[in-house]
This record gives sequence, C-alpha cells and structure tokens, in this order.
Amino acid sequence: MTSPPSTRTDRELLRSSGALLLGGFLFTTVVTVLFHPGGNEDVHEDIFARYAASAAWEWVHFAQFVGVLAALGGLLVLHQVLRPRARRLSAFAAGTTVATAAVWAALQAVDGVTLKQAVDAWVAADGPERAVRLGDAEVVRWTEWGLQSYFRVTLGVALLLFGATILITRAVAAWAGWVAVLAGLVSVAVGVDVAYSGLESAFQELAVPAFQLLMLVLAVGVLVSARGELAPAAA
Repeated sequence: MTSPPSTRTDRELLRSSGALLLGGFLFTTVVTVLFHPGGNEDVHEDIFARYAASAAWEWVHFAQFVGVLAALGGLLVLHQVLRPRARRLSAFAAGTTVATAAVWAALQAVDGVTLKQAVDAWVAADGPERAVRLGDAEVVRWTEWGLQSYFRVTLGVALLLFGATILITRAVAAWAGWVAVLAGLVSVAVGVDVAYSGLESAFQELAVPAFQLLMLVLAVGVLVSARGELAPAAA
C-alpha cells in the first residue's frame, strides 16, 4: 500500500540537491582550472617546483574542500527524497557518501598542507639535504595517490548506490539514475588506475573529463526532476 509524498517538500529537496551538486561541481572546477598549478603531475621535480612557487596553494585546496563537500551534501539531500522509498539502499548510499567526505578531508589535508610544506622545504634545502627533502616530498605525494585512489573509489560506489536507488524508486528521472551509475563506474575505474598509474595516464585523460560531464548532467537531471511528478513513497 502506498501514500502520496509531500510533493512540495520533495521538490524543494530536489532543487536544493541539484543546486548543491551543480554549484559545488562548478565552483570546484573553476577554482581548479583557474588557480591550481598543473603540469607533468608525475614528474616530481618539475611539478614540485610549480607547487612551491604557488602563493595560492593553501586557499585553493580549502576552496576545493568546500566545493566538493557542497556537492556531496547535495547527494545527502537527495537521500532525504529517496529514503522513504528505499530505506536500506538509500542508507547505504548516504553512508558511503559520508565515508567519501572523510576520505576527501584527509586527501585535502595531505595535498593542501602537508605536500606544500614538503615541497617548500625541498626548494629551500641545499647539498645532500636536498635529496632527502625530495624523498620526503615524494612520500607525501604517494600518500596523496593512495587517498586520491580511495576517494575516487568510495565516490564511485556512492554514485552507483544512488543510481540504483533512483532506478528502483523513480523519485528522479530514470535517465539520471543511469547517468549516476555510469559516473560511478567511471569514478571507480579512475580510482583503480590512480593506484597503479599515479595522477597521470592516458586513461585518466579521457575518463576524468567524461566523469565531470556526467556529474554535470546528473546535477541538471536532479534539478529537472524537481519540476516533474514524483513516485509515491512506501507507507
């Protein structure tokens, strides 16, 4: 037996979810493209010199931290709509999203603070100490690889679970559910590739932009769904 949902409340939640997903995604992308130094990510002496020369490094990573948390918050708001219709599956999706946020916080702390201190110490060092400092910075970098790998995997699993929940409940347009599933698969694949290849590979050159596009489409799909009819919640 079913009962109609609070349509107005659910639509407001979907609008909030879509706005957080879209806003967090766009904010993080703009900050990264405009202010984050890039280059040969796995050629350490080259990229470390660029990082050490960056005066904006710390605040850029704080901004990225906030942007991704906003997008993950959008998934948690979406959970509020899905929960009455698929309690267990939606709970797993939300729990994995919280785990993803925790991994993201650790990743940004290592990348935004620890790595910056390590590369600054390397640039300032002379003589034999310089090689030691480079080794220290590389260890931090490899720790970043590990966190980046697990962040991508946990995010991918969360998206897979949300996609499955959407397809079961139809609380959001079904095509958005398939987009979430595809984005989740791509994210998991990128995470595995990072573990083996580092932060730069031919696969990532194709997969990362594809993932970004899928996330943009997902955010739009949630916003569009806020204007349509919602499936009833289970009593």
